[in-house]
This record gives sequence, C-alpha cells and structure tokens, in this order.
Amino acid sequence: MQINDLFPAPGSRKDRKRVGRGHGSGHGGTSGRGDKGQNSRSGGGKGPGFEGGQNPLAMRMPKLPGFKNRNRVEYAVVNVSRLDGLYAKGETVNVDSLFAKGVIKSKTMPVKVLGDGEITKALTVNVDKVSAPAKVKIEAAGGTVEQP
Repeated sequence: MQINDLFPAPGSRKDRKRVGRGHGSGHGGTSGRGDKGQNSRSGGGKGPGFEGGQNPLAMRMPKLPGFKNRNRVEYAVVNVSRLDGLYAKGETVNVDSLFAKGVIKSKTMPVKVLGDGEITKALTVNVDKVSAPAKVKIEAAGGTVEQP
C-alpha cells in the first residue's frame, strides 16, 4: 500500500455548499437568503446580545459591584498559640522579632495578635493591636501588653 492509495471512507466527506453559483446548483439567485429584508443584505441581522430593543442584560448589570473602603487597614494576624511555640519565657514580641522568625512577611504591615489557642509563657507583647481575648490570656500567663 502506498500513500497515494489512501482515501477517506465513503460518505465521510461532503462538498461545501457553494451559494450564488447559478440556478443549477440549487443555491443560486438569492443564495438561500430569501427575498428582501434585513437578513438578506450583507452585514444584516442583529448583533449578539440584541434583545429586540429592550435594554440588554449586559447594560442592565451594575458596572462595578460592591464597595471598597479606601481607609481599611489590613493587619498581619498572629495567634497567641503561635507566640507560645516560638518565644521563650520573658522575651519581647515585636514586629522585628516576628519578621526575623518568619511569622510575618513585611515589617511595614501592622500586626494584630488574636486570642486563638492558649499561652503559658510570660511574654512582653509590643505590637500595633491586640484583641481583648488575647490581652486577657497574655496577662493571665504573667505577660504584659504594650501598645504604641
């Protein structure tokens, strides 16, 4: 068998419709578009999203959803259980020490300590914010909270 002997299976290939090539083809004259009207003309018809003249769905939707408070402050959060595992008794917790231990990724971002978990060591916590439950747990363990 040679490559020139290969051919597609019978009935698997169909000739394309050649419109506007005479009456004998069956698609001559108006080329299957019918007589007159918007859709018989070139460029005729309505575009995608046209809804018969009513305001289209894409234009009825709000342009920008939601609201962003431009004064919102994002905090890097650290839980007291994490501090308990990373610091020894009597150490000071601040932005520099948290950054050095790899707990936070940026020194410029404000830090907030949250009260998830337990703390057993007396630590001095000096960060931007401390939640009320975290403050209670730190002071119950014998530590102090200093806020700038």
